[in-house]
Amino acid sequence: MLKNVLSIAVIAAGLGFTNAASASVESELQNICSIVQADDKGQLRKKMSNVEKNYSLKLQDYYTGISCGGNSLIRTAFLAGAVEAGSLLVKKMPKSQLNSPEADGKTLRAWVSDNNLMDSPIATVLNDRI
Repeated sequence: MLKNVLSIAVIAAGLGFTNAASASVESELQNICSIVQADDKGQLRKKMSNVEKNYSLKLQDYYTGISCGGNSLIRTAFLAGAVEAGSLLVKKMPKSQLNSPEADGKTLRAWVSDNNLMDSPIATVLNDRI
């Protein structure tokens, strides 16, 4: 969790937020991993909308700064079987970012293949998008 907070703070500082605004972004994004794991698409959409409206940040701006137990949000959705939330995340991410390597150096598609998750409905959405 500390890594998440620090990453978000670095992103917020790079975007010119003050400490108060940075703390607000951190608190806004605090439970996003739980929302993805619970497959609550409505709550995830609301959270992403609030962050965009209040802080002018899109998903791609804070996606790499969030780690859910060492996994990205989309990887967390795959592992939790969160089809609705995972599909939304894939659709909201730019194609270029979906094709770029994540923190471990693997692209999302390679990670999905390595973990035998190609049969997941999220993998179908990912393949259609890439």
